[in-house]
Amino acid sequence: WPKSSRRTVTRSTGLTCPFAGRCEVNKTQRRHCPACRLQKCLDAGMKKDMILSAEALALRRAKQAQRRAQRAPSQLSDKQKELVRTLLGAHTRHVGTMFDQFVQFRPPAHLFVRHQHLPVSVPVPPLLTHFAEINTFMVQQIIKFTKDLPLFRSLPMEDQISLLKGAAVEMCHIALNTTFCLQTQNFLCGPLHYAIEDGAHVGFQEQFLELLFRFHGTLRRLQLQEPEYVLMAAMALFSPDRPGVTRREQIDHLQEVTALTLQSYIEGQQPRPGSRFLYAKLLGLLAELRSINNAFGYQIRHIQGLAAMMPLLQEICS
Repeated sequence: WPKSSRRTVTRSTGLTCPFAGRCEVNKTQRRHCPACRLQKCLDAGMKKDMILSAEALALRRAKQAQRRAQRAPSQLSDKQKELVRTLLGAHTRHVGTMFDQFVQFRPPAHLFVRHQHLPVSVPVPPLLTHFAEINTFMVQQIIKFTKDLPLFRSLPMEDQISLLKGAAVEMCHIALNTTFCLQTQNFLCGPLHYAIEDGAHVGFQEQFLELLFRFHGTLRRLQLQEPEYVLMAAMALFSPDRPGVTRREQIDHLQEVTALTLQSYIEGQQPRPGSRFLYAKLLGLLAELRSINNAFGYQIRHIQGLAAMMPLLQEICS
């Protein structure tokens, strides 16, 4: 009911209409006569005994304020802010612009014009060479990114190697997702467009490519912000269950710090499409990325000549 009617009922003084109760109560004139407005509310079914008292109203407002405070964006701590700044800085220096540089690695001509149909006969050797070179380049940039993180450098060298061998491919795909176009289902890397057919011509199995492109579509629809991408990559990096890891407790702590920062950052953002249970969805996608990582290693070992062209990736996937 209108607040003025509530105030009118709770006041002890009676109200009278100077025009014998014949005032018109509409949207524009509803404030002109409190008596007629009250009577119209009563005629519509308002019951005086159902209106909250001043004390009850104050209590309800206090509870509403408490609920609003609980829903208010959570704030990152100073340490969490510093972690985000460090990750973003390293990402900008080594990862953010690497996709625009793919054009330097002798791309076949058809990659420049995706709106034309893929030729029936694609020259496989140039495409295979280009694929090997850009994947090696991505891994090199990911390594530079990790070496720019003090938390990562604080670990023993053997653990750094174990973590990189386990996470490099996963981190590449997290970064690559920023180039995925939901409308065309292509990766748009500078002037180059990569479609699922390109992966098939390189030699990847259809089942793997469908799994890979479905993953990228799901992740891209979540509309992650750059800090969320880099925090997700850091969670993949600091995985204490990678083979060969020795400082499991220390690495588990680093992953927990990163995970809590990601969760707090998500809670501090305005709601967006698909953001319901966003943190839980990202954990599920990280688990799915493990399966893609394993499948990718199998694929490059069984594509003739590919592993020999990518000794760095061959070492990582071994």
